[in-house]
Amino acid sequence: MPTFPQHSPGAPSGHSTRRDVLVIIVLAVTVGYLAGHYELNERIYAFTRQWEYLQLDEWPLVVFALALGLAWFSGRRYVLARAELLARRRAEEQLAEALAENRALAQQHVLMHDAAQKHLARELHDELGQYTNAIKLDAVAIQRNPDCNCALSVPGATRILEAVNHMHAVVSDIVRRLRPAGLDELGLEAALEQCVNHWQQRMPDTAIALSLDGDFDNLGELITLTLYRLIQEGLTNASKHSGALRVDVLLKRQRKEGSDCDHIVLEIGDDGRGADAQPYRPGFGLNSMRERVQMLGGAFAVNTAPQLGFAIAVTLPARDST
Repeated sequence: MPTFPQHSPGAPSGHSTRRDVLVIIVLAVTVGYLAGHYELNERIYAFTRQWEYLQLDEWPLVVFALALGLAWFSGRRYVLARAELLARRRAEEQLAEALAENRALAQQHVLMHDAAQKHLARELHDELGQYTNAIKLDAVAIQRNPDCNCALSVPGATRILEAVNHMHAVVSDIVRRLRPAGLDELGLEAALEQCVNHWQQRMPDTAIALSLDGDFDNLGELITLTLYRLIQEGLTNASKHSGALRVDVLLKRQRKEGSDCDHIVLEIGDDGRGADAQPYRPGFGLNSMRERVQMLGGAFAVNTAPQLGFAIAVTLPARDST
């Protein structure tokens, strides 16, 4: 597709500016030449002497002052128009960056969704399919030998029991990732404690401290699920990237100064390797967290530095369920 030069509306190009200046100079020189050649000032003075009481000979100074005022006015309007154009250009650039970021997020979301489905399908096939087939084989072996000694059927029953226990653990882990069951049955606080205990088993060398302050029982389902996912994603990032020895999770509900409603503050920090804040570019997980928070009208901030840990601060307006 061919590209064409684009100019901001109302912004004169360099060629038109030079042309306008040249027209002004030519007009001024022409008027000066004609005034000198025909002695226009003297003719005007002689013509207006009969109206001396009107002080018409003083009007050139008034016209000159008016011209200076108009020049100052046009200069001011030019400066303001240029500032407005620059602001509009910056807004357009920010909008383009936001659209590009949203497009990248959408692409990453599709890739993550496809990867999650692929992983779930593989896990169901490899784990559940394999162990279901093993249970079937053991059950068929016992069925074909109904008169066998109980001592011979005990190993088969034991293998069936082990396979069922493994399948139950796999299904529980899949369900926990899709939808935390404890969130609906026990509430947010118990679900978070269960989540932290689960991650503590997966990261035995890292101390995870959970601190809850306030009442979280009456929050809406969207806020409750968002808080759970934020903490879940924060612990996931800590386990994958931080190499931390300690992770602190603080969740509190408080009344913000100058506000009539409560706010929820979530802070997740670790003492890991951190990252350089300047060139740091958050991945899909952190971008997803930021999108969740902004969707609920909250604020999301990241504080990190090399070897100084990684911290996430979230503020959300508390909306009770009705």
